[in-house]
Amino acid sequence: MHLALFSPAIPQNVGSCIRLSACFGVGLHVIEPVTFTFDDTAMKRAALDYGPLTHMTRHADWETFQRDRPKGRLVLFTTKGATPLSAFAFQPDDVLLFGNENTGAPDHVHAAAQARVVIPLRPEARSLNLSISSGIGLFEALRQTGGLTA
Repeated sequence: MHLALFSPAIPQNVGSCIRLSACFGVGLHVIEPVTFTFDDTAMKRAALDYGPLTHMTRHADWETFQRDRPKGRLVLFTTKGATPLSAFAFQPDDVLLFGNENTGAPDHVHAAAQARVVIPLRPEARSLNLSISSGIGLFEALRQTGGLTA
């Protein structure tokens, strides 16, 4: 199982996802461009000292990610998704992809995904924070596939 972030904009979210991937033992892929530097203090604060426990790969762009990404289905989490999280069946080698905090994922990313999943929210709510969505999606995927170690 892998976690991938498409062009994230908020360093604290990447830091939280570093921590998330370290705690659950999954690979993290950051697809650039990003709007911050990887030595950003806010990102480091959110990641704490979990960096050495995670395997993070930075990809220069979408094309590089597509060429080098791990095998497995590309599962895009999106507010425009067709399948509710509770109805989706995950596989152990899925790559869970989350879009940019402000703009989501562009059409070409939607087109490349083998599945699109939505985390159901109240109708009056717009969306969840990127790292919160990543945690919810990753936990459910690991729960379904037996990937939880504790």
